[in-house]
Amino acid sequence: MSLLFVIALLTTFQSISGVEAEVILNKFYDVSSLYPTSYHFLDKWNDGQNVAIDQQKKHYVTQRSMPNLAKKSANQPPRLEEAFDWSKYPSMEVVATGYTAGVESTGKTPDHPEYGITYSGVRVKRDLYSTIAADLDIFPIGTILFIPGYGYGVVADKGGAIKGHRIDLYYDTVEDVYKYWGKKKIQVYIVKKGNGTLSEEELKQLNEDETMQVFRQQYLQSKS
Repeated sequence: MSLLFVIALLTTFQSISGVEAEVILNKFYDVSSLYPTSYHFLDKWNDGQNVAIDQQKKHYVTQRSMPNLAKKSANQPPRLEEAFDWSKYPSMEVVATGYTAGVESTGKTPDHPEYGITYSGVRVKRDLYSTIAADLDIFPIGTILFIPGYGYGVVADKGGAIKGHRIDLYYDTVEDVYKYWGKKKIQVYIVKKGNGTLSEEELKQLNEDETMQVFRQQYLQSKS
């Protein structure tokens, strides 16, 4: 009789308050929620949201659905670091720093006739394939490296302090150098060894390769 009375009471309470009896029983027997919050969920997932009641403040709140967030993440294309098996490429540990076309890195001001022009003759560029400086005895002009956290670097320049296992990564501004890079010891991957030459047309073709545009857009969006 006592059990029938409890069931009848719960049914009546549910019809009045909209609270499911299963939730009350779970709470009564201290069944823990799958979600580590102070909320006790009353509703099923619905249109990307769920309704909960805050046990401390005794009011209804709305939370965003974790499944929808996971679905959104799954729809996003992978980053370059995740899209390829870089372990298949030869690699080398280097010390990587950042530089600009400005006087602080090159000694040239914007009114200098060779401002922004690399040793290879191409203009500095920060793109999916960016111009970088290296020791040309190790990485000849035209060598393509993949640098995790930076993207592809095409060796187009050299520098007096860039000797041995050191590379210099081009950035548009000094602020970008400090914000995005600084100085790091990092493993780089040799995608292609250069033949000593690089042209503006070759650099343009690399950046406009149709198969790479999804990755280029990720870069351009992060840059903006």
